[in-house]
Amino acid sequence: MDTNNHQKKRKISLVLGSGGARGLTHIGVIRWLEENDFEINSISGCSIGALVGGIYANGKLAEFEKWVCAISKMDIVKFMDLSWQNNGLIKGDKIIQSLIDLVGNPNIEELPIKFTAVASDIDAEKEVWLSKGLLFDAIRASISIPLFFTPYQINGVDLIDGGVLNPLPVAPTFADGNELIIAVDLVAPIDKTLHQPKENETKTDSGFSQKIGQFITNISKSPVEKAFNLTSYEIATQCIDSMQSVITREKMASNPADYVVKIPRNISSILDFHLADELIKFGYEQAEKTLGHLKLDKN
Repeated sequence: MDTNNHQKKRKISLVLGSGGARGLTHIGVIRWLEENDFEINSISGCSIGALVGGIYANGKLAEFEKWVCAISKMDIVKFMDLSWQNNGLIKGDKIIQSLIDLVGNPNIEELPIKFTAVASDIDAEKEVWLSKGLLFDAIRASISIPLFFTPYQINGVDLIDGGVLNPLPVAPTFADGNELIIAVDLVAPIDKTLHQPKENETKTDSGFSQKIGQFITNISKSPVEKAFNLTSYEIATQCIDSMQSVITREKMASNPADYVVKIPRNISSILDFHLADELIKFGYEQAEKTLGHLKLDKN
């Protein structure tokens, strides 16, 4: 029976887009795909899509999901290590090291699933596909949101968020030879009927959450809470969302996926990681809505 189920699984390429905390919906989409006989054979992602996709390719998504679902809003602020430079507000060393401690940092070539992180070389005005070297070097480059994270240098080139030039990088999967390409778009048009998710107030009572909070408190030394003004940054990110939405539509016209799970960009702001539980659930539901008709008949 297991052999027959394995034979029925459809091999797919999965493309995970850019969009900050909305990328936690990627976890829900992946869970739906796993439960419905899809085998993710290759992944292309940028920004949060590179983070979730890379961790999944390393076989550690369950650990990451448990970790992120235990985080509160203040925990996220405490992860922010100020750079005090003019090329970005946050260095990102704390969050990256914490994730490495949690899920490891192998070379991309060693991953059991083919993986490509997409970053941007803004000086050369071109995408950079990262499919070799340390996993979190590629992820750190791909998540370097302008104004927020400082650029990350690889091979002497300063790289920033892949979503600047291609928020939904389908092209790296074209040569993979899988049955389907399924993409998750985090900058889909606004849906005014949506009710924004709210933080699960009970999650901070868990023992795991308390351990996470204490760990973050211990490593946090900079007074970010006072120095970081979210209002101006949220205005800037709304502009980025709008631009990325336009770029995505143009890219998809020339490099289409077979199916696109659309996540309205007003489901959350890019920093709402404390809403992980609800965002993961929303991603699962959107996958069912978009891809449900592809389910195999198991009778």
